[in-house]
Amino acid sequence: MSIESLHKPVMRQEALKALNLKPGQTIVDATVGTAGHSLEILKAISPGGRLIGIDRDEDSLVIAKERLAEFNSQIGGSTALTTGGSTALTTGGSTARFTTGGPARPTIDIAHGDFRDINKILNGLKVKKIDGILFDLGVSSYQLDSKERGFSFRYDAPLDMRMDKTSYILAYDLVNNLTEKEISDILWMFGEERWHNRIARYLVRERSHSPVATTGQLRDIVLRAIGRPFSPGQRIHPATRTFQALRIAVNRELEALEEALRAVPELLKKNGRVCVISFHSLEDRIVKHNFKENSLKGIYRIITKKPLEAGDDETAQNPRSRSAKMRAASKI
Repeated sequence: MSIESLHKPVMRQEALKALNLKPGQTIVDATVGTAGHSLEILKAISPGGRLIGIDRDEDSLVIAKERLAEFNSQIGGSTALTTGGSTALTTGGSTARFTTGGPARPTIDIAHGDFRDINKILNGLKVKKIDGILFDLGVSSYQLDSKERGFSFRYDAPLDMRMDKTSYILAYDLVNNLTEKEISDILWMFGEERWHNRIARYLVRERSHSPVATTGQLRDIVLRAIGRPFSPGQRIHPATRTFQALRIAVNRELEALEEALRAVPELLKKNGRVCVISFHSLEDRIVKHNFKENSLKGIYRIITKKPLEAGDDETAQNPRSRSAKMRAASKI
């Protein structure tokens, strides 16, 4: 897999415009992934800016460091995330600092951690205020295409779904240990799956014979439960909502988003921007509510009265962008 084919950043130009980037700013990419958005952010905040990239996925961070290396002539110190150099600084996760050989060049900090811990991460970096923050939510193309990670029903792989491979709970644990009601509740709350009761019943029945251990098994159980095979002409695979729900539960994604958004206002400078790209209604609802609440309190000015969506050209080139919605706000 080539670096360029890893992940196409969704709504890149819209996000850059919403962040109102300028040279010298300090910007957080809270979901740096393989650095698709970060590369463009760096160009806009140079010279003299600072990029802080955060992600739970260590595999993605290794690639992000490689892609960002073109901006850096030196890496110093030591960390578990080292890729061909050494790094310094540890703040609750691993943090790698890149410098570029001169005071006018950008500084890049790459942190392994959950964006729900953004206060802790920034405190460790001695950063008190930032000019902007970007959240690109959900699972990346790189993660989906890494079949051993167990995110996709396209492959038969172990039921994992952890964004952070150092965490303990796997999708396997939920599917094989929770009660039928607990599974049903997860499928409804996090996937809005109309067949949640039936799918949960089929899962419990299947695991009574042997554990449900792979994504292929889970996919086939869902198809049997709803009694409808997948045809190539369908836009959405019948197992999509089940896989989404389990992934969200494993990674506690909605809880993490709520915590991070609550922390953002205190971190932003006056006129600082927050931009969030979401991929399903549950995420978008949380963002909408947070922005509205802060607007009513006189903390935010909402920039996007309605969420922006990807244009026709982008959706044609990158089908993942079809469900993307972007909201942005400015600190008053």
